[in-house]
Amino acid sequence: MNIGFKKFGCSEGDVAIISLFEDKLQTPNSDVNSILEYVKGKGSFLGKFGEVYNFVRTIDGKTQDMVLVGLGKEESIDAEKIRRAVGKALKKAVELKSSKVFLRLVDTDKIELSLLVKAMVEGAGLSTYTFNKYKTDNKDKKEFEFSLGSPNVDDIKAIEVDKYIAEANTLVEATILARDLVNEPANVIYPETLADEAIKAGIKYGFETEVFEKNQISDLRMDAFLSVARGSKKKPRLIVMRYFGDDQNKDRVLGLVGKGLTYDSGGYSLKPNDGMVTMKSDMGGAAAVIGAMSAIAKSKLKLNVVAVVAACENMVSGKAYKPGDIIGSMAGKTIEVLNTDAEGRLTLADAVTYIIRKEKVNEVIDLATLTGAALVALGTTTTAVVTNNDKFYEELVKASNISGEKVWQLPAFDDYKKLIKSDIADLKNIGGRNAGTITAGLFIGEFVEDKPWLHLDIAGTAWADAAEDYSIKGGTGAGVRTLYELAKARS
Repeated sequence: MNIGFKKFGCSEGDVAIISLFEDKLQTPNSDVNSILEYVKGKGSFLGKFGEVYNFVRTIDGKTQDMVLVGLGKEESIDAEKIRRAVGKALKKAVELKSSKVFLRLVDTDKIELSLLVKAMVEGAGLSTYTFNKYKTDNKDKKEFEFSLGSPNVDDIKAIEVDKYIAEANTLVEATILARDLVNEPANVIYPETLADEAIKAGIKYGFETEVFEKNQISDLRMDAFLSVARGSKKKPRLIVMRYFGDDQNKDRVLGLVGKGLTYDSGGYSLKPNDGMVTMKSDMGGAAAVIGAMSAIAKSKLKLNVVAVVAACENMVSGKAYKPGDIIGSMAGKTIEVLNTDAEGRLTLADAVTYIIRKEKVNEVIDLATLTGAALVALGTTTTAVVTNNDKFYEELVKASNISGEKVWQLPAFDDYKKLIKSDIADLKNIGGRNAGTITAGLFIGEFVEDKPWLHLDIAGTAWADAAEDYSIKGGTGAGVRTLYELAKARS
């Protein structure tokens, strides 16, 4: 994304976007103010949150599109509302076939400058994302040039603004990387090629990547992971990404684990066709941690992070694992398989054991498109969280407040753990109809070995069925920016 501060003036863009508060409907431009009085009188634009109005003006002999977007009342503004409003305005600019966009910095002291600038740049960059590489009639990707401007920012603050823009660009780039990985079809992204993409990202952004093949995974006794992978001709990969930015505290390492099911048919507990169409997205957790590692490394944050992805496909074949099987795990615990479509938690169990025992992490965050129950409970706007550590969760909440990615903690009472105890093995991989998101999370929790742990079920937030604000239909890149903000707060 090509964006700079005061790169070009308001009248030089082919579209100018002005964000306005409901209780402050005015600009420094008299010609725009006369239009505002007119549309306000008609009731066409009142500045209510999400309202968009466009008109054409002529200035200095040049015709220019103007897009007004409402922010609602100033007292209730936050960074996410700005992100969403800018996203709406940019979608209108795309409709107007604009490519050179002037964005006027929102005039408010309710949000600190760093968050304000980042929110505007993220909203602009993410809203103009497209994934159309396979459309033969639309090969050329539209490039946008942005200028963020304000007469109220002096030269000293302008230096800071450029720094905030650069950080936001990094987050946009990392989120788009995650979106692209999720949106690629399963015949393009499978365990081997997902590993290749992680290697490329590591080379580009500055983290180390090590990839384990099937025989090495077997040597690690990752039986739960390999059981899920057994039915596919595509061989599994264990992808390990390492970033060490704090040499003085090498014994402090944050662990990230992403679910890496590059395709999930459900196995012998076969999904219906409609349920399989979007199952290329079942590696949304993996995409998120690859994106987060890219942003963390590019920003050279001062902390140590290791990320792990157990990548495989869940398919049906004569070799596939079956309902009723009892399988092992790297931790030594036995698992009764009651549903082969509850496979993600099996791969995560071994990935969590690996990252704790072999990479010596002190804390673990796992992200997974794990349960349909998460959508039933929280819809598509909020990520469900299960944790064993409230202080760790408070860190996550602070990070999510900056990123705008909503999270909500579910209970983890011992009563729920009884639901995943098996009569004939140590654990069973489903806990029954009730509390499905909780029991799935607590299954993974059985393998965290008392480390502080956060489980993020992004089943509802990693994929969008329709375009909205700064997202499009498809992969959202959920989790990338929140993980980055959590890591940044620590560095």
